[in-house]
Amino acid sequence: MHAVSVGEVLAIAGLVDELKRRFPQHRIFVSTTTDTGQALARKRFGEANVFYFPMDFAFAIQPYMRALRPEMVVIAETEFWPNFLRLAHGSGARVAVVNARISDRSLPNYRRFQGLLRRLLANVDLFLAQTSADAGRLQDIGAQPNRVRVAGNLKFDMAAPAAPPIVAGLRESFAANASGPVLICGSTVDGEEPLLVKAFENLRVPHPRAVMILAPRHPERFPAVAGLLEQMSIPFWRRSLWKSEPLNGGVLLLDTIGELAALYALADIAFVGGSLVPRGGHNIIEPAQQGVAIVVGNHTENFRDIVGLFQSRDAVRIVGPAELPLVLMELLANDAERKALGQRAAETMRSQVGATGRTADELQKLLAPART
Repeated sequence: MHAVSVGEVLAIAGLVDELKRRFPQHRIFVSTTTDTGQALARKRFGEANVFYFPMDFAFAIQPYMRALRPEMVVIAETEFWPNFLRLAHGSGARVAVVNARISDRSLPNYRRFQGLLRRLLANVDLFLAQTSADAGRLQDIGAQPNRVRVAGNLKFDMAAPAAPPIVAGLRESFAANASGPVLICGSTVDGEEPLLVKAFENLRVPHPRAVMILAPRHPERFPAVAGLLEQMSIPFWRRSLWKSEPLNGGVLLLDTIGELAALYALADIAFVGGSLVPRGGHNIIEPAQQGVAIVVGNHTENFRDIVGLFQSRDAVRIVGPAELPLVLMELLANDAERKALGQRAAETMRSQVGATGRTADELQKLLAPART
């Protein structure tokens, strides 16, 4: 199974467990592309079962095929590497793409190379799309219609993460120092932090004990965001250096990896980044799992179906930069509405579960002919 990075590793974790249960005599290997995905996969699946995805050259791919002799190759989302797909199919393995999605941003480029893609996608035996819209787009770019199914989004089935020690430490600190309310801004990108910090400054007027937990999306930006906080004269602490000091009226800069999802449980409001600026947004499922009131910007194209579903059930607030401070203030002023917003998010999550079982059913049917 190939999962590019952290998000895909988390999405396939339940599927890997289910396939192990159904195929106890088989061994399942997981490859990733990014270092962060590799670290998480090794922790989740065991170092002996995880490796870096090879570069898309025949001389790099063929040794893996000879060593693993896979009966099935499963790719998460849309990693269409030409040589890899050709050689995987040519090896006799069944090839499937699970949790498949075609973003608004990717679709025009795919359409531009539709002729080449049709030949490339002929190497895939089964596409399991997240939504009917994604299924239509897969056929539009060249996937054979009889090989496309809708199985749902695996990310709705992700188990909530176990809480690392920092969660209990912060909860104790907040209680001891009467801190709050707590605003968590996760997966933020360049251009968003100044807007969010200014909104937090507004919140501190009626809520002088408010706390912001700020989690930039990319680790390489941690120093730049720390510099911004210094420049804006906001009291802040780096998570990596925090020694339980009171955080009232300040920012905790989350300069660590893998803790954000569990920390959402502490939030009164969660803002999910990549959405106040035109970057397509990030996934809102992690705060939804915790039943937290969610706010996003109006650039959520990469997660149009998920955000659209939540919006249709009044389970998310979508704002522009100018509206952000007012919406945050209004939610904090109305406890009942804020809590109801979070509850609707959790209910929306629960209504979408089941993709793991449907995906495993389809993969089991696909593998059956290869084993007879």
